[in-house]
Amino acid sequence: MGVRLLPPGQVARLRAQQLTYAEVGASEHDPPRGYRVLHRTRTLPRNADFAAAAHDLAHWQVQRRAGLRVAASDPEARPGAVVVLGLLGVKAPCRVISVIDEPDRRGFVYGTLPGHPECGEEAFLLERGADGRVRFTIRAFSRPAGLPARLAGPLGHWAQDVIIRRYLTALG
Repeated sequence: MGVRLLPPGQVARLRAQQLTYAEVGASEHDPPRGYRVLHRTRTLPRNADFAAAAHDLAHWQVQRRAGLRVAASDPEARPGAVVVLGLLGVKAPCRVISVIDEPDRRGFVYGTLPGHPECGEEAFLLERGADGRVRFTIRAFSRPAGLPARLAGPLGHWAQDVIIRRYLTALG
């Protein structure tokens, strides 16, 4: 199961929608109050290839390897790209709001669009340290976007935690 490209009409509709939260970009700094905050880091194995991991991250492989269906406007995460992630009949549309492209830091941030069960954003960041080790960090803040997600309560948190753990093991 690879990454499917979204039809142009759906891409246009998703790009025209507003993000479902006001604190755009906050996952790269201090998370806002009133949200569930996650910050997880994994150091990849010593033989991890930074360039290969960055390529896979940018091409939606983290989400795909975590078991999600991935349909995107672009084969690569770039500012303005939209993606619809799917699992067990639940669809989660997002838009990339920023990309990090530095010699030793690569990644992107996406935010939720209407129809996503949560509202908030996730940042995916690879960093190569001075020691050559590659660290993969995910920072997220979210809260339920509607009644079904609020009713899920702890089950929703558990599902989010499982997906984050799967993301972290998708590289390296």
